[in-house]
Amino acid sequence: MQNAPVSSLVGEEYEVEVGPVAHGGHCIARTEGGRVLFVRHALPGERVVARVTEGEETSRFLRADAITILDASKDRVEAPCPFAGPGKCGGCDWQHAKPGAQRRLKGEVIAEQLKRLAGLTPEEAGWDGTVMPAEGDKLPAGEVPQWRTRVQYAVDAEGHAGLRRHRSHEVEVIDHCMIAAEGVSELGIEKRTWEGMASIEAIAASGSGDRQVVLTPKPGARLPLVELDKPVSVLRVDEKDGGVHRVHGRPFVRERADDRTYRVGNGGFWQVHPKAAQTLVLAVMQGLMPRKGDTALDLYCGVGLFAGAIADRVGDQGAVLGIESGKRAVEDARRNLQDYDRVRIEQGKVESVLPRTRITEVDLIVLDPPRAGAGKQTVKHLSGLGARRIAYVACDPAALARDIAYFREGGYRVRTLRAFDLFPMTHHVECVAILEPVKKDA
Repeated sequence: MQNAPVSSLVGEEYEVEVGPVAHGGHCIARTEGGRVLFVRHALPGERVVARVTEGEETSRFLRADAITILDASKDRVEAPCPFAGPGKCGGCDWQHAKPGAQRRLKGEVIAEQLKRLAGLTPEEAGWDGTVMPAEGDKLPAGEVPQWRTRVQYAVDAEGHAGLRRHRSHEVEVIDHCMIAAEGVSELGIEKRTWEGMASIEAIAASGSGDRQVVLTPKPGARLPLVELDKPVSVLRVDEKDGGVHRVHGRPFVRERADDRTYRVGNGGFWQVHPKAAQTLVLAVMQGLMPRKGDTALDLYCGVGLFAGAIADRVGDQGAVLGIESGKRAVEDARRNLQDYDRVRIEQGKVESVLPRTRITEVDLIVLDPPRAGAGKQTVKHLSGLGARRIAYVACDPAALARDIAYFREGGYRVRTLRAFDLFPMTHHVECVAILEPVKKDA
């Protein structure tokens, strides 16, 4: 006996009251029949017509776009970007919300994740509930900060550059990205065609005038002659091994933070907002309060941003060990920190390298894990090292909350938490949590 075919609900429309914001750039609503909708392009309290974009009769929830606003929130604005909206570019989530409202929404998401996954109120997490804008980003409604120093463009079948639509491989061709930093926009990526290319990453270092494009060709395609509006280095991604190779110009860009210059090679990771690296270094150092002679771990250390800041403060008698999985980032970190005799950088996954170090105690720890978080085993290991303070830098509030719960099992509590809006117009938010051991009753 054959099962009946599952009926798709894509294209169905529902008139709904929009409920609270949820993690991921959407709000929650329910149909009259009780079906849950995750609705993009809506705001809490609005009444909208939502059109389903993903889901079937048997789905636990449906994804939808608000296509008609019947009763608008006072926080709603006309999206400044012509490429934002239902069925268009997926890069921004909150173009339709006032800047202050965006930060409140992000704060509500952090609070909800802390409560649901860590069992903490904002007060218990040492957080005042605010999400702070980066310096210079507090702009009137309708104005957009040009903050994105790295933009990954997709290329359509005709060679036109654009950005991916939400949860799609389809390309929304654009002539300008409003949140792109000036140094990216002035390259003019969108003005020319890119035949044979799958993607182009444009990088405009905020710590120098360095500009770089990283080309990913389609299989078998030849690289184009790159002529852009400004001088730029060109790199390509090898289709066989995924490695990044220099075509011409420098294979790295130079960035600045904490009065140091950092070399970031081959399109490697650096914070995207021009103020992010400095903002996070200050938050981490203010939370850790390093002392002369301290020993410290910098986990998922990238090119050595936090390791360098700690090394400056612990002096010649202190020591810092950084662990990073990326081979090129490790090479850059070692070069960036070669002036420090007591800084060591090890390559490999944190969960593999850390046990091999046989370190049994340490004064300070900073970790800046990927979006999935550090995980239970790594947190358990760190909790046993007796650190006086731990700084956790998180780009995902759900992963942060889960790991905070694991740290609590290991005898640590959150002393303070700060949140920064380093990704305006998107649902992403950066947090810095400072943890300390729970005091034992005498």
